[in-house]
Amino acid sequence: MDVSYEWLKELVDVPVTPEELADKVSRTGIEVPSVTYRGAGMKKLVIGHIESEVMHPNSDHLHICQVDVGEDELRQIICGAPNVAAGQTVVAALPGARIANNVKIKRGKIRGEVSDGMLCALQEIGFSDSVAPHKYSDGIYVFDEAIKPGTDAMDVLGMNDAVLDFDITPNRADILGMRGTAWEVGATYGNKPHFEEKHLVEGSQKTADMLKVSVTDPKDAPSYNLRVVTGVKIQDSPLWMQKRLWNAGVRPINNIVDITNYIMLYFGQPLHAFDYDKLDNKEILVRRATDGEKLTTLDGNDHELVSDDIVITDGDKPVALAGVMGGLNSEITKDTTTVVFEAATFNHINIRKTAQRYNLRSQASIRFERGIDLASIVPALNEAARLAGELGGGTATAGVITGSSVSADPVVIDISLNRINKILGTQISAVAVSKIFDQLGFGVQEQASADDVIFTVSVPARRWDISIVPDLIEEVARIYGYDQLPSTLPTTSQTVGTLTTVQERVRRSRKLLEAMGMDQAITYALRREGDNKHFILEPGETTKLAWPMTVDHQELRQNMLSGLLDAVKYNVAHGTADIALYEQGRTFIRHAGHDRPAEHEYLAGVFSGSMQQDSWNQKAKPVDFFTVKGIVSALLDDFDIAGNIEFAATDLDSALHPGQGASIYLDGERIGLLGRLHPEFEHEEGLPATFVFELNLEPLFVADRNVKIAVPAPKFPGVTRDVALLIADNVTDQQVLDVIKANGGKYLQSARLFDVYAGPKLPAGTKSLAYTLTYLNPEATLTDETVSASFAKVTAALESELKAHIR
Repeated sequence: MDVSYEWLKELVDVPVTPEELADKVSRTGIEVPSVTYRGAGMKKLVIGHIESEVMHPNSDHLHICQVDVGEDELRQIICGAPNVAAGQTVVAALPGARIANNVKIKRGKIRGEVSDGMLCALQEIGFSDSVAPHKYSDGIYVFDEAIKPGTDAMDVLGMNDAVLDFDITPNRADILGMRGTAWEVGATYGNKPHFEEKHLVEGSQKTADMLKVSVTDPKDAPSYNLRVVTGVKIQDSPLWMQKRLWNAGVRPINNIVDITNYIMLYFGQPLHAFDYDKLDNKEILVRRATDGEKLTTLDGNDHELVSDDIVITDGDKPVALAGVMGGLNSEITKDTTTVVFEAATFNHINIRKTAQRYNLRSQASIRFERGIDLASIVPALNEAARLAGELGGGTATAGVITGSSVSADPVVIDISLNRINKILGTQISAVAVSKIFDQLGFGVQEQASADDVIFTVSVPARRWDISIVPDLIEEVARIYGYDQLPSTLPTTSQTVGTLTTVQERVRRSRKLLEAMGMDQAITYALRREGDNKHFILEPGETTKLAWPMTVDHQELRQNMLSGLLDAVKYNVAHGTADIALYEQGRTFIRHAGHDRPAEHEYLAGVFSGSMQQDSWNQKAKPVDFFTVKGIVSALLDDFDIAGNIEFAATDLDSALHPGQGASIYLDGERIGLLGRLHPEFEHEEGLPATFVFELNLEPLFVADRNVKIAVPAPKFPGVTRDVALLIADNVTDQQVLDVIKANGGKYLQSARLFDVYAGPKLPAGTKSLAYTLTYLNPEATLTDETVSASFAKVTAALESELKAHIR
């Protein structure tokens, strides 16, 4: 929120400069990242009065003006603005002046006539288009009030005022109003605010005789109140109000609309104004919209409403989206004479969803979303009616009509001095704590005992963020000063932090992958529509966001690879060809009948290019299927799983290469995949040759582990036997190894494939596989007879079970 320093000083005593105030408030928990001055860098801008105006003799659009700028003689200034005229009070930049963008104004001639300065539009002196009045969008700014020529224009326009940017956290919406800000600043320096309360004078006509109000469901509008002001004249707001709106980033429109915005800035209570004569039924009904109901809002956009929207109606048709924006059909215009002011609070969830649905998030909707001071609703409404009389000549009708109302009773909390000091590690006295509560504007009573003091604290409705004891302790810490809290450990039992087994396993897996040449990546958990079609290890339903920010981030991921493939595309597009990335994170699998997805720990990797770089003593080695399988096997071996892990060729995913894709199984359960992407998939996605793997870590976390037993190095030598098989080409290496291990006997230590051959010299449909079998007896030297008997059993099993021919 932009806070005017000058306005703030009218509400509370501020004993320091704006910069010192920003630093102090930031140390109480509300960050003030900047202090700005709109007039910074500008000079020699004064108020001028145009005494006469004639057309330039050599131009059809330039005007020669004689301007009184408070000097002994008039200055001749040439101006091209279409709205310039004699008798106007304007902003004049004198020769030597600096205006916006560091532009310097010089004395010169324009088409043969001397121009001794410049008449300025607001945009030319640093005002943005978003706050400059539409009325002067194509010309110079003209004051409605008489101002002495020569007066510093930057003072008149509030440009020398410091504007502090209060970065409000969601729980401190009370500071979204100047009164709340004054309480906060006052508490910081021990000064209480002083608000000027003016009395509203009502007319004799009763509001209830002019208008009816009702609320269908009080949950939608817990408090809804209306006032009527008759005989209003629509005109520009006075300069003092326009300055306050400008410095808060709000555009002045007319006196009635400006009053609603001013009240919102002052009280933090959004208001809305309706043209009474445009309410056909002279009734206000607050209800839910019906699906498909139409409303054109004040910005001129048409909206098709849904049943989640709360609407204000004239008893029949909608005239406003509650808490978000008014309807064009009840807009305040120059012809309005009777105004209906609305002050309410609405269901914050519905307001947030409606504002997002129609992209209408505004300062009003933000306040309704975060909460408002229930005790200020009716006072804000009364002040709006009073200002409408003061600034628009209107008369407020008698009474407020209410469709629903809520209690604004204070919250009463008991808290002990000992607990405050124990939590904060301080020795603050009871007097100091009581003073802090009083500075905050809280009612406080003390009850002393032998060893403690109990405070009964009454928290006003304007601080709806405080409801429990820890909230009060936080307030004490803020006002006492975080920088004054001692550096001590809390006097509570301490638990030494340790990693869980799963956390240790995850960290070790990352270290292993990085040791094998991979780099960690972190990608978005929200994916595009269609990214969950491939690489699925567990069946589930897609979980979509109700209101995604972009189309690229609308579904929770069910795999890790889609994000990593985006990283590959990015790197390739930026000239990086050799890629080895991994990511460990969570996928979101939602099963049928469940509203929320289950979260599962996954690990995935992508490879492209070469793992081994070309150098003087070795050639580059492109990544292939077996590179990826080797990395995955090494990772799985480190888990030391007691169960059976198998790799099997797969055609379960059309995104994987049909001849270079495999599924990974743990005791028959599919826990992963690896392989090269299908060439067609690579082409569609704009990827180079890319290899991938993905693992569901959770079955690995809970699987039984082998018992590790340390044994001495063998004292007796091992014996090896080689066997070459002519076998059908559809028989896998895993099938051969399974037969060898099942028949190798107790002395078989290992079996390793060392040669594969397939070619025209072999019968069609066959291949040659060669294995080395290693035998070892740790207690004695193996005899040739023992090894030969075991080896013969293996070859016989290969011949009978796999129809292999021993070469």
